[in-house]
Amino acid sequence: MQTDNILSQHVETARQKLHDLQNKYGFGHPSVLKQSMVLDELINQYQYTYYRRKKKPTV
Repeated sequence: MQTDNILSQHVETARQKLHDLQNKYGFGHPSVLKQSMVLDELINQYQYTYYRRKKKPTV
């Protein structure tokens, strides 16, 4: 559960940074594209941990 909260905070921070970079440089700037990839990776990690825990059978 704690991991989800930390990962969720990282996702939100990365999302805000992407938003700020996009406002500053526009969509096609290399910094924006790099931050977008960082955010994508964090979202993938979050989804992986969420669905892995969800599929875990309860006894």
